Amino acid sequence: KKWIGIVGPCGSGKSTLMEKLEALGYRCRHIAQEHSFAPTMWRVIANPDALIYLNASFHSIVARKKFNWQTADYEEQLRRLAHAREQADLIIETDSLTPNEILQIALNFISTLDSEKV
Repeated sequence: KKWIGIVGPCGSGKSTLMEKLEALGYRCRHIAQEHSFAPTMWRVIANPDALIYLNASFHSIVARKKFNWQTADYEEQLRRLAHAREQADLIIETDSLTPNEILQIALNFISTLDSEKV
């Protein structure tokens, strides 16, 4: 059975998307690539059938999560995520989207995968 990997910086919406997809019966895994110094950790430990990258700006993330971050903290997460972003099957910019809009984009993408249930 196929499954979806989800990566992105802290506060980009990964947990929310994963919960919504799993509630619909999809197999998902949040891959904490943003915390790893190994650029390909996402592939080594997970190797998902499809990889969704959620992105959000520094300002959106700080507003959503009330993080006491410096831009350098955000930039470091983006650096750690660079390989996953380059390899992602879908990138969603979440700044101006609601959780349900993000879900719909993900579902539209998943429907384009082969007929096997993800």
